[in-house]
Amino acid sequence: MESLYVIKIGGNIVDNPILLTACLQSFAKVKGQAILVHGGGKLATSMADSMGVQQTMVEGRRITDEATLKIVTMVYAGYINKNIVAQLQAEGVNAIGLSGVDGNLILAHKRVNAAIDFGMVGDIDAVNTKLLNQMLLNNSRLVIAPITHDGKGQLLNTNADTIAQSIATSLATTYQVHLIYGFEKEGVLKDVNDSSSVITKLDKLLYKKFKEEQIVTEGMIPKIDNAFSALEHGVQSVIIGKAERMDELIKGTAGTTITN
Repeated sequence: MESLYVIKIGGNIVDNPILLTACLQSFAKVKGQAILVHGGGKLATSMADSMGVQQTMVEGRRITDEATLKIVTMVYAGYINKNIVAQLQAEGVNAIGLSGVDGNLILAHKRVNAAIDFGMVGDIDAVNTKLLNQMLLNNSRLVIAPITHDGKGQLLNTNADTIAQSIATSLATTYQVHLIYGFEKEGVLKDVNDSSSVITKLDKLLYKKFKEEQIVTEGMIPKIDNAFSALEHGVQSVIIGKAERMDELIKGTAGTTITN
C-alpha cells in the first residue's frame, strides 16, 4: 500500500511565522500522499479578548459558546486555513483548504458530558473517506481546519488532534498511514523546561505513570490519547515532535514515538 502522512500542526506553530514557514517547507517535500490538519493558535483568543468574549480552557480544550464559535470559525476556517494554503501554493504544492463542513467531510455531534459543558464542541461520528480518497487521487494536498458540523446546520468546534486521528484511522485500510503531531517542543518531555529530556518511546504504562506524576498535563493529554487510539485502529506509526523538523519526524529519527 502507498504511504500517507497525516500531519497535525499546533497553534503555537501557527502563531509563529518563522516556525510555520519552516514546517510548511518540510510538508511540501513529503513524498507520497499527505494531509495537513491545523489547530487555531492564539489569534482566536486575542480576537475574543478584543471583543470582550471570555475564554475558558479545560485540559487543552476550548469551551465554546455561541460568540466563541463565530470567532473560531472565522479564524480557523478563514484566515489561518487560507494563509497556510497560500504559503503551500508558493512552495509549488497543489493545496486545497477545507473544514470538516465542506463536502460533508466530518460529521459530529455536540459533546455530552455530565461534568463539563463544553458548549458548541463536537465529537466526531463519521469521516467522509470517499471524498478524501477522491481528492488524494487527484494529487491534492489537503489542509483541514478544525470546524465540523452536525448535519442539521450546527457548526461545531472540534479538537484538531482528534480530527487528525480520525482522518488517519479512516484511511488506514487504503494507505499505510503515518500520523505525526508537530508542535513547538522536541517531543514529549520529562521536563518542559529542558528540550533534551525527550521521552523517545512512550507506551501506555509509562503514560499512565507520567500522568499520575503530572509530567504529562493539559494539552498534551488529548494528543497522546489520540495517538494510542490511532494505533489501536490500524495506523502504522505515531510520532510527536518539533514541527519544523518534519523531515526527521517522518524518518523516525526525532520526537517521541508512541507504542502500544
